[in-house]
Amino acid sequence: MSEIAEPHQDEIDAFWTNARMRADLNGLQAYWGPTPLDALLPTISAFGATAEEADELAELIVRGVKTATSGAVWDYEAEDEPLPEVGWPEIVLDGHGHPRALIVTTQVEVVPFDEVSAEHAAAEGEGDGSLEHWRSTHQEFFTRVATHENGFAHDMPVLCTRFRVLHSDRDD
Repeated sequence: MSEIAEPHQDEIDAFWTNARMRADLNGLQAYWGPTPLDALLPTISAFGATAEEADELAELIVRGVKTATSGAVWDYEAEDEPLPEVGWPEIVLDGHGHPRALIVTTQVEVVPFDEVSAEHAAAEGEGDGSLEHWRSTHQEFFTRVATHENGFAHDMPVLCTRFRVLHSDRDD
């Protein structure tokens, strides 16, 4: 498995410029406060921990199959990263550092691992969409990529995020 490539900033800048013109961002201004759209800098990230995972997940997002994601809250805390907020834009990269989609967070909830719902698992769009698949793959993923020292626990806090695509590379 290969590492996720560094972001291609020139492509990201061009993608963001194009997305600002094409996507309907007007209803989101309330979340950004006084920040003018031209000065807004969306979060930039790749989903997954390898280039292969990032490619697969970005494709699911662009196709509209994946409308949710999850992460271990303990990793956010260990990395001193803020949790996503409703209304905030994010540019999703593939495993090669190319921008694929502009998404916006629509729902954020923290629940214990064992209380992640079947509906959320299905919205993640991975595998067969079952809760059993989600639990199996996410237990392995959260263990493999942990940046904290708590290990895996069935009651560990999991950040469940829903989002929608505002613009993708297929819109260009």
